[in-house]
Amino acid sequence: MNILVANDDGIEARGLRELVNALTERVGADVYVFAPDGQRSAASHAITLRSPISVWQVPFEGAAEAFALDGTPADCVAVGLKMLRLKGIDIDVVFAGINHGANVGTDIVYSGTVGAALEGSIQGVPSVAVSVDSHKATHFGYACDLAVDLMEKTGGEWDSRVMININTPDLPADEIKGVFTTVLGEREYLNDVQMKTEGEVTTFVYGGDPVLYESDDNHFDVVALENGYASVSPVQKDMTAYNAGKMLEDWRIGK
Repeated sequence: MNILVANDDGIEARGLRELVNALTERVGADVYVFAPDGQRSAASHAITLRSPISVWQVPFEGAAEAFALDGTPADCVAVGLKMLRLKGIDIDVVFAGINHGANVGTDIVYSGTVGAALEGSIQGVPSVAVSVDSHKATHFGYACDLAVDLMEKTGGEWDSRVMININTPDLPADEIKGVFTTVLGEREYLNDVQMKTEGEVTTFVYGGDPVLYESDDNHFDVVALENGYASVSPVQKDMTAYNAGKMLEDWRIGK
């Protein structure tokens, strides 16, 4: 079993190392790491078009090989798959993570972690994004447990058009209430864009606190995570709004 692991927090991130250790020691996979040389959070599915991407090998305990790149998370997966195929190594599964911070609801549109996993899916490889709900995450055990359980139960074989998105609370495993299979909810923030003016210069900073929904509808990933459950969601690259086709036909644009 060959697994490629990428992330958006950078090659030095603890979550990346925790995931690599779990996949090597508990799954018995040969793990190949391709990760950014620094922080690339919120890079979404961006790729580098206007400049070359530099790649260099780095030491990484537990990995068969590891490389740092000066590109985006999606670059890491695309370049990694290409490099390994040139060496005669076919990747069975792509993992992205473990991300420091949740990737649920509408946040997945911005997520470099999800962007990396979706790149694997686009390349025809079953792919997984794994995240823990804190930017200062300290509890990676349950997220690793779910990643390992997924691999043991599937053997890494499922429809590559479906990317699996795993999110866990930043809690010890014995304090997490369980797991829900979920759909994407709404991820909203209070004061999400903050403006500050000093003299003639105005700056804007993204930030704010997530809205708490105080709901018991754990069918939604945002709510399940808020209520202390882990969330596992199926995500696909096809963004077509199929139920809106008739609306467009009714408008008769250009007819």
